[in-house]
Amino acid sequence: MKRWTAILCLLGMVFALFPAHAETAELNAEQKGATEITAQINQSVYEQLDFDDQQELEFAQKGLICAPESLELRSEDGKLIWSQDAYAFLEDADAPDTVNPSLWRDTQLNHIYGLFEVTDGIYQVRGYDISNITFVKGETGWIVFDPLISVECARAAKELVDEQLGEYPIMGVIISHSHVDHFGGIKGIVSEEEVEERNIPIIAPEGFEEYAISENVYAGTAMGRRAAYQYGTLLDKDAQGAMSVGIGMNQSKGTLSYISPNDIITTTGETRVIDGVTFEFQMTPGTEAPAEMNTWLPEKNALWLAENCTGTLHNLYTLRGAQVRDGNAWANYIMEALALYGEQAEVVFQAHNWPHWGNDVIEQYMTNTAAVYKFIHDQTLFYINQGYTETEIADMIRLPAELEQVWYTRQYYGTLKHNVKAVYQKYMGWYDANPVHLDEMTPTDYALKLVEYLGDTDKVLQMAREDFEKGEYQWVAQITNVLVYADPDNLEARWLCADALEQLGYQAESGPWRNAYLTAAQELRSDEDPASNPMSGAAEMQMKMGVNLMLEYLGIRLDSNAVVDLNSTINLVVTDTQEQFVITLRAGVLLYQEGVQDPDADAEWRMPKAALFALLQGNADGVRQAAELTGGEDVLDTLCEHIVVFTPDFNIVEP
Repeated sequence: MKRWTAILCLLGMVFALFPAHAETAELNAEQKGATEITAQINQSVYEQLDFDDQQELEFAQKGLICAPESLELRSEDGKLIWSQDAYAFLEDADAPDTVNPSLWRDTQLNHIYGLFEVTDGIYQVRGYDISNITFVKGETGWIVFDPLISVECARAAKELVDEQLGEYPIMGVIISHSHVDHFGGIKGIVSEEEVEERNIPIIAPEGFEEYAISENVYAGTAMGRRAAYQYGTLLDKDAQGAMSVGIGMNQSKGTLSYISPNDIITTTGETRVIDGVTFEFQMTPGTEAPAEMNTWLPEKNALWLAENCTGTLHNLYTLRGAQVRDGNAWANYIMEALALYGEQAEVVFQAHNWPHWGNDVIEQYMTNTAAVYKFIHDQTLFYINQGYTETEIADMIRLPAELEQVWYTRQYYGTLKHNVKAVYQKYMGWYDANPVHLDEMTPTDYALKLVEYLGDTDKVLQMAREDFEKGEYQWVAQITNVLVYADPDNLEARWLCADALEQLGYQAESGPWRNAYLTAAQELRSDEDPASNPMSGAAEMQMKMGVNLMLEYLGIRLDSNAVVDLNSTINLVVTDTQEQFVITLRAGVLLYQEGVQDPDADAEWRMPKAALFALLQGNADGVRQAAELTGGEDVLDTLCEHIVVFTPDFNIVEP
């Protein structure tokens, strides 16, 4: 009996050292709750921010006309495309320990959905996709801003408008910029045939089609895979899963569509009168998108700010990957809009989140938003010129307290750290001037060598678990990820890395950061192949590529290293567009010249544009069926043999 008593006492001492909380859970593939440390960090947010400030809540609710009790959209085959019902758990007033209270609050505001009146004659359907769709009433019908990302979502939004405000035809569509969540649903509100028959203006800024197509095609596969991390498309919608991403709940998963613009805006101050309503455009290239514009509606004293002001700190660099944005230009264009329209504006509204009303509020809203981007831009350069690296600067900079406390500049979508790194990249590139980084080892080679130096992997894991219990989650994630890269089958390393990433996700104020952490944790715990959630209909955008873009993409898909002996010159005639090109293959590199023919070419290929799509798929038989080939058939076979069709299933958090 004394012996058992002694054992029980000893066990009691052991359990006292390790409280019954998530820190001491056995390493396994199960999702965990918040640790005591994470719970305390999240609880402290209530002390840092003014949760009694209700302005953004009031604006998010203002003008509500109708909100369906249930909002769940499915495709004809039953696939879930969009759901607000999944977020019913948000009705709890206080954030659970597994969610940063600031992000919880933002998610609650984004859960306010339905049809809203912005001002007389302007209406928005919000919460039907990651973006908003706006309807401006003309004399006989609707002029629409930014018809969402999916056909199904845009159609449902139009049906809600029809039910509440009456059925009217679409008289015009204005697309503010070149990101897919602002045009992909267009065929849910109007058909291509209707656009042609009624000469409906589809208005977009200069460069729109080039950037819209190239961004979604050139690196589209990689962006699609990475977007699953950014938007949490594969996470459950619950207190341990996906929250808002700061500009909406997440991406819808419906059908992507595309109609080419037929009216291009090139200059600030250009106007169009559509169905009796005047629209004046302000060009803002290089801000949130390479091609973007704001719009002033003078009869309404209303300013459409596209995605240049969105009620959150936005991205100068986005996690899915994109061209780095110009924070200085972004700030200057907001201030230009304020100078042009600020004195008259009674409401500003945009493609994400909710409008802001009142001239004084608008002046502060636009000035504070511009100040954030200007501060990040200028202060990053301030430290760059003192020799600091991007990681050092990101760790040093904090927003001024006055701006940090403003709800609509909080880091729900973009983050200060990543925006600093974006400014660094824009001006300095990836290299930090330390020659150690000129020719770095690959992550796997580095991991293998580091593990060799560390020696005892079990000892490393033991130390990592001890650091996990101290709340050093970032370090634990980094060191265990090294072990995963050295040995992907090391389950304990995978599980501990996942546990650490999960706690970082629970603490994150940024929705995309949370999603990335939790998606990585999910994949580390899974024995299934990585997955993404590509939208259907993406081929429709590829069909809109010009021949020059198709040839560019052909060069991207060609495995040049496998065809280094391929040298040839081909005259290409595209029979249905009457375009001529010279394709030059030099050491496996594909070059082209537009509008010329080479009298000494090795071959001539005459084909319709459709045959080029077969070539992009590596389908030599499909090309032959549609094309007239004079020579170069062996070149065609070699090309098609080494065309790679990309799939969005590559690893991210493991080798």
